[in-house]
Amino acid sequence: MAKKNSTQSKKPPVDQGHVMGLRGAVVEQPITQTLDSNYMPYAMSVIVSRAIPEIDGFKPSHRKLLYTMYKMGLLTGSRTKSANIVGATMKLNPHGDQAIYETMVRLTRGNESLLHPFVDSKGNFGKVYSRDMAYAASRYTEAKLAPICAELFRDLDSDAVDFVPNYDNSTTEPVLLPTTFPNVLVSSNQGIAVGMASQTCGFNLAEVCETTVAYLKNPEHDVASTLLAPDFPTGGELLYDREELQKIYDTGRGGIKLRSRWRYDKKEHLIEVYEIPYSTSIEAILDKVAELLKAGKIREINDMRDESDLSGLKLTIELKRGVDPEKLMQKLFRLTPLQDTVSCNFNILIAGMPRVMGVREILEEWTAWRTDCVRRRVYFVLGKKKDKLHLLLGLKRILLDIDKAIAIIRETEEEAEVIPNLMIGFGIDERQAEFVAEIKLRNINKEYILKRVAETQALQEEIADLEDTLAKPGRIRKILIDELTAVAKKYGQERKTEIVYDYELPAEQDEEEQEAYPVHIFLSREGYFKKITPQSLRMSGEQKFKEGDSLRQTAETVSNAEVMFFTDRCQVYKTRLTEFGDAKASVLGDYLPAKLGMDAGENVASRVPPGDYSSHPLFFFANGKVARVELKAYATTSNRRKLTGAYSDKSPLVALRVLEQDQELVLYSTEPRALIFHTALLSPKATRSTQGVAVMTLKPKYQLERVAAVEETGIVNQARYRVRSVPAAGALLRSEDSDEKQLELL
Repeated sequence: MAKKNSTQSKKPPVDQGHVMGLRGAVVEQPITQTLDSNYMPYAMSVIVSRAIPEIDGFKPSHRKLLYTMYKMGLLTGSRTKSANIVGATMKLNPHGDQAIYETMVRLTRGNESLLHPFVDSKGNFGKVYSRDMAYAASRYTEAKLAPICAELFRDLDSDAVDFVPNYDNSTTEPVLLPTTFPNVLVSSNQGIAVGMASQTCGFNLAEVCETTVAYLKNPEHDVASTLLAPDFPTGGELLYDREELQKIYDTGRGGIKLRSRWRYDKKEHLIEVYEIPYSTSIEAILDKVAELLKAGKIREINDMRDESDLSGLKLTIELKRGVDPEKLMQKLFRLTPLQDTVSCNFNILIAGMPRVMGVREILEEWTAWRTDCVRRRVYFVLGKKKDKLHLLLGLKRILLDIDKAIAIIRETEEEAEVIPNLMIGFGIDERQAEFVAEIKLRNINKEYILKRVAETQALQEEIADLEDTLAKPGRIRKILIDELTAVAKKYGQERKTEIVYDYELPAEQDEEEQEAYPVHIFLSREGYFKKITPQSLRMSGEQKFKEGDSLRQTAETVSNAEVMFFTDRCQVYKTRLTEFGDAKASVLGDYLPAKLGMDAGENVASRVPPGDYSSHPLFFFANGKVARVELKAYATTSNRRKLTGAYSDKSPLVALRVLEQDQELVLYSTEPRALIFHTALLSPKATRSTQGVAVMTLKPKYQLERVAAVEETGIVNQARYRVRSVPAAGALLRSEDSDEKQLELL
């Protein structure tokens, strides 16, 4: 045993993945094989069998649930407990009762997730527009199929779609539901698979049917002329953008701007929001408004509360005296989810393969699939009628000589010989003979015979008509058009989402909305930033810093001023002081690397107030070069933006000074030398990446150490260090000109 262990210890370590056997044995297996055998089947199962909808507009979980309810007789019967439905669905969907019930909740009328719900519900099923409104347990709620589900199952028993065994082969289920309308465009759906996702928005049923009919009549039909825009069950206003909608219609990807609907109660001086975007919730809106109120960015509101009840959604906003409701709502649209964007990604499974398709391509695929369903249905009906005609033709031959048939049956000694004798006597096959032998004696009369003969003639005409339908694609299209027209007439409804063609988007930033007030700002060397009002500063003027930290910059400005922070990674972060709350001297302040989302290890080098972008920042590099850049090179239209390549990275940055007007500056090197030059010698550059011009000539082992204004230094003999042209080496720093004065003993 010891020898065996010794042998095993000499084996090289397994570095390509391994699989533990039942008895603890280690089997080497390449990681690529592990991915192929373990991960890829899981990924494909999620994509094909769980997360991505198919051309009928359903995911497998939806289809299994609705088919189970159909088999339970809930299309025409009364409601039953949701727990019964969930239990029965587990025969097809073994993913647990809670997962099945959550699927059912979204399909119900009570949840309001769909324009045309498929489940007629009774009880509390929550609301799609509320994040915290929980649905009741399945034992308390009841449900049945909504009337529109008749359009899902109409052709199910006519071999219109394929059936496959369920997970344990105990029954079968349909691969797709033969919907008579493009449900994939009517019912919104979303799912996240492995490496891909799907998010379809719903369209108005009447518009979808009208568009599909127009497409069937003319494949070149302009989809946008009849399919006006998406429609959402939560209503709201859709801000019409023709280019963006056309992009969705063509590519299947894009975004739609939705805005809440509101009304103003002049008597009570309050705003009532009664419809919100489909992509948000009441709680998300309230949380954002509360955050803005706390930050002082909204001062026009006394209170905002949720007053939703059984009558529907309602958010009430109490206004302060003198507030313009229209102006306030424009501000809220800009700052809160009261206006939001719904993303679209029409990723649909076609023949088991995911494809992102535009609306026209979806219509093309759906009409092709639905045409095949109708052809299969017609062929199924044709087969049934041919079978019946075949039996009636055999009956007709016997009824022409009924006495002979009676004689054959009477003279046959054994029962088993009746069918063969009838087959021989009349030249019919076994099925026809079986049919004839089962006729009752009471049916052997003239009236019965005449009816059967007439039925034979009618069947022959129907069969000829069905065969003609299969032979002519135009007749199949006519069936599709008639079905779509009937669905639109029976189930069509007015749009819930209003289309707004003439609108103005809220401005990104309205300076007048920000009540500017004086503030003092403080930036520490380790990147902590504070904005303090003069009143607070008078109460406590002693600034608190982290141990080992100290003040880098301070200034007086206003509360809505723009500010730029340059970092040691050649980047600049632009924001406004409104992004920072008013602080006190006794706190550390906001840590800028975290507040501004800086890269790991990135630190603030300097704060620059851009003002009207007329000043010039001077960048002093360790190699003695200085770059003078026009500040307007950093001007952007956004309120907060990260700019890369803020200055040259050829040499480390030593200092950054903002030049309001030309002046004399002192450069100190590590030798130590000093040099006084006038900034007028430097020409401003328009490019941020300029390396600058050489100002101080340095020996190889020395570098620029610091920069200061002449009046900020202790230099006595300024003429010794002043130069009239650059570059220059400067002069060795004398002790009497050094800032480090020796203490005199008294």
